[in-house]
Amino acid sequence: MANLVIVESPNKAGAIRSYLGSNYIVMASNGHIRDLPKSTLGIDIENEFEPHYINIRGKGDIIRALKKEAKNANKVFLATDPDREGEAISWHLAHELGIPEGKACRVTFNAITKDVVKEAIKHPRTIDLNLVNAQQARRILDRIVGYKLSPFLWSHVKSGLSAGRVQSVATRILVEREAEIRAFVPSEYWTLDATFETAGGEKLTTHFHGTDQKKIKPESREQIDAILSDLAGAEYSVSDVKRARKFKNPSAPFNTFTMQQEASRKLGFQAQRIMKVAQELYEGIDLGREFGGVQGLITYMRTDSLRVSPEAQTAAIDMIREEYGEEYCPKAPRQYKTKETAQDAHEAIRPNNVRIQPKQIRKMLTADQYKLYKLIWERFVASQMASAVLNTVAIDVKGGKYLFKANGYTVQFRGYMAVYDDQNSDDNANDENGILTCLPELTAGESLKYESLLPQQHFTEPPSRYTEASLIKFLDENGIGRPSTITTIITTIFARSYVKPEGKSLVPTPLAEAITKLMCDHFPDIVDYEFTAQMEDKLDDIENGGASVLDVLNPFYASFAEALGRANAEIGEKSIVIPQEESPYVCEKCGRKLVYKNGRFGRFLACPGYPACRNTVAIDKDGAPAVKKEETFEKADFKCEICGSDVVKRKGKYGEFFACVNYPTCKFTRQKLQSIGVPCPECGADLVMKRGRGKMLFYSCERYPTCQFSSWDLPLAEKCPDCGKMLFRRKGRNMIVCKEKDCNYKRECAPEVAKSDEELSE
Repeated sequence: MANLVIVESPNKAGAIRSYLGSNYIVMASNGHIRDLPKSTLGIDIENEFEPHYINIRGKGDIIRALKKEAKNANKVFLATDPDREGEAISWHLAHELGIPEGKACRVTFNAITKDVVKEAIKHPRTIDLNLVNAQQARRILDRIVGYKLSPFLWSHVKSGLSAGRVQSVATRILVEREAEIRAFVPSEYWTLDATFETAGGEKLTTHFHGTDQKKIKPESREQIDAILSDLAGAEYSVSDVKRARKFKNPSAPFNTFTMQQEASRKLGFQAQRIMKVAQELYEGIDLGREFGGVQGLITYMRTDSLRVSPEAQTAAIDMIREEYGEEYCPKAPRQYKTKETAQDAHEAIRPNNVRIQPKQIRKMLTADQYKLYKLIWERFVASQMASAVLNTVAIDVKGGKYLFKANGYTVQFRGYMAVYDDQNSDDNANDENGILTCLPELTAGESLKYESLLPQQHFTEPPSRYTEASLIKFLDENGIGRPSTITTIITTIFARSYVKPEGKSLVPTPLAEAITKLMCDHFPDIVDYEFTAQMEDKLDDIENGGASVLDVLNPFYASFAEALGRANAEIGEKSIVIPQEESPYVCEKCGRKLVYKNGRFGRFLACPGYPACRNTVAIDKDGAPAVKKEETFEKADFKCEICGSDVVKRKGKYGEFFACVNYPTCKFTRQKLQSIGVPCPECGADLVMKRGRGKMLFYSCERYPTCQFSSWDLPLAEKCPDCGKMLFRRKGRNMIVCKEKDCNYKRECAPEVAKSDEELSE
């Protein structure tokens, strides 16, 4: 009997099947097979928060197929993803397949490669119930908050809203930044740049610093004018030149948070897109014979660790030595410190085989896969390389009592920057060796020829809005969310219309502001940063065996239930009015300013005069009214039977049809149907094929219902030899008949003729 291996994704199944051979059957569960019911809370709060799981609708065929194969298998291996969610999926699978709790059936792959997969199959373990309990605790927490708070929002804000434990915190972050921006009061300041010419004819631009004793920041025109007055006729000379060598170390390899930040910043990908592509790279890509067929290209992409295996480090350093030279290798393998709060269950995100370079497999990857793999590969290789060496220069220029400064550097040795520039310094390169624009060679005491002084007025800027990258960074730094949940947080606040994009910036909607205020007033713990971070730590404690599920749920629910009761009592029957988001666009029907609304299919513009004015307008990605494409219609060769106007071909929900040019004022329409080349016996128009009940073909006049002729049998152009009327071929029979009441003519037809008619009909 064969062994059964169950994975989550069908994409992963193909690669694993090729590694294990014919003695293994690999099937996919397509994610969870059981979950809490959608229609009810699904948690018995009075009975120690006992969850009630049901099979997910639509998974019946998969469950039956898995049970059938498991019953006939020699061994069953549960190989779902190596995280809390994957462990819970395996636990549910074991329950459905009747696998005993203590049986060693669980295998995990940190990377989808032949060696890793085969080694994992050799060492199965039991399902880790601590991981399962941590996942269940999170699921129960989120279900309680969502199902208890959402009705509260329906009562006091509007129906259809939802509240989530972590998404509410993310929304609060955006709302508070927006409040900071609105409250910001700009202040004036000035800068002063001085340009000089050296004895060698080179240009030097410096920035005003102040005096030897203190730094001065001019804040008004009067202050800058006083400085310019003091500098009138001044002599300028170099007062000091400081040179130093600086070693610039590479960034650590990616974890989930840093990968999302960098892919968002450099590639412009959204969080959901990043993780989708990373999942594809992890599960495996067909690279052809040269690279061994289907290969997983990266290690598991949901990780908070910066740890790299010694084998991967050795392989990377060997490759660096061969490709770049010994001087690009560090004296000792680099070690990066993972945060103390990290789970550290997996390695950092890195290529499985560092010798598979992005340029070698570009043709086998999609554009997104190539870009992300290149970013991951370069970041990992750079993280194992020698430091860059920079020669820094700081020049002080004295003019009267004032001091000007200039700073610059050249790259003496590129080191890791030969592969990955995390400061975008490549944009400033001016030769093939990567030497950056540098300052002239000067010595202390050297005189400079004054060329110009350029004062410039500035105003301080408000803090910038969060982007996806900066929001993820904030969540990471504050311990909010984990690698497996961070993408869901971002996608949820978009899906709930709590945020709208403006370029790369995330702007909270009035709905988000209203809900955040409500939550801060009545449920401060739910939206408290520190409380949410501590809850993540408590879930980690469950995973590590340091706490039970009830240790976390009991105190949380007691506090939450009390806050919910208090909030309902304080608000009573009051409703919170969400201010409408007015647009600069005018309703073309009544002249009011259109407002933004959120509907089933996203944002749109609507007239605030509803229901008196029902005008709605679709919008483009920038929030402006979408430009409607002018439709051009092909004219038919017949006229409207109602008003005599032209008839044109249009496209509808069920395909093309003919309609009067005055449609819908004139209701004349006619289906565009396939003619069978036979004239109607009633009016002489073409007969056409139509589909009736059960999708069966029938034949009718193209002018139906004006002309009522129709038939289930195929009308023929041939006339009856007895009565001269139309003959028909019986559906499903090799028989031609006359259907006139007093005529009994009939005859058989050749089977091949009937068959050709059936093929034509199909």
